[in-house]
Amino acid sequence: MWAPEQKKKGAKKMILSMKDVVKKYDQLVAVDNVSLEVKEGEIFGLLGPNGAGKTTIINMIIGLTKINSGEVKIFGLDMKKNEKEIKKNIGIVPQEIAVFEDLTAEENVTYFGKLYGVKRKIIKKEVEEALNFVGLWDKRKIFPKKFSGGMKRRLNIACGIVHKPKLIIMDEPTVGIDAQSRNLILESVKELNKKGATVIYTSHYMEEVEAICSDIVIMDHGRIMARGSREELKALIKAEDRVVIAVEEVKNSITKKIEKLSSVIDCTEKNNEITVVSEKNSGKLGKIIDLISNEGIKIMSVEVDKPTLEKVFLTLTGRSLRD
Repeated sequence: MWAPEQKKKGAKKMILSMKDVVKKYDQLVAVDNVSLEVKEGEIFGLLGPNGAGKTTIINMIIGLTKINSGEVKIFGLDMKKNEKEIKKNIGIVPQEIAVFEDLTAEENVTYFGKLYGVKRKIIKKEVEEALNFVGLWDKRKIFPKKFSGGMKRRLNIACGIVHKPKLIIMDEPTVGIDAQSRNLILESVKELNKKGATVIYTSHYMEEVEAICSDIVIMDHGRIMARGSREELKALIKAEDRVVIAVEEVKNSITKKIEKLSSVIDCTEKNNEITVVSEKNSGKLGKIIDLISNEGIKIMSVEVDKPTLEKVFLTLTGRSLRD
């Protein structure tokens, strides 16, 4: 069974601590005074568009990028003084697929296992476990050039977890793959977490972060815009109730009549759907439905429009995540 370290009861250890970190490239400030913490056992989501600073932060954590100022501690150790000790307990699944086309799947994972310092006497067992975990053991003798994009991504994961790291960093691991492969990878992330790994997951796909992450940071232009659980972030914009009512046919200026109700902020109609925005917890849905029915309008469906991370991001930054 893949298990870097069984989860322990009690206070959680601090896996990562960044304090007032700044990274500049000439005049460009890629990371602007960022402070964040990741606790043991979390799936920690870094959410933001391309260029937000996510990959720069990842490169700082694994020691590829030197900071201009601030402090980075991993497993309670200073990266500047304990780089070798820290790196052997980190697994990285990079945004770009990092496998060798002229090595078989098994040879790729073996190579990375040796690179991470897996002992010779157990390397075969660890490679088999890693490939079984991502569902590629039966393809172990095949070269990656014959793999689909999703299979290459899964091999990428096997190479990053073969040494059973305490911290696994996944930088945009589902870019450019089909929906089925994406779902398989997301399930593997959750399974790794169940087995004891702490995961830092970067993405610009809202639905991925929302599906798997326990704690989320929203970044833009190198800064942290907001942080919290899914529900905490959604609560930032949940100051209004929004209901979408599909009707057979709109008539009799119903939107203007609904707008006259107390606590209703706005009412619009498009394609036989009436969207009503009212003050939070105003309790007006029943009265709105009665008003529509009394006008002889047949209601087809009623849907409460729930807040999403996409809407949170749009509210905080004024732009779509994929802009």
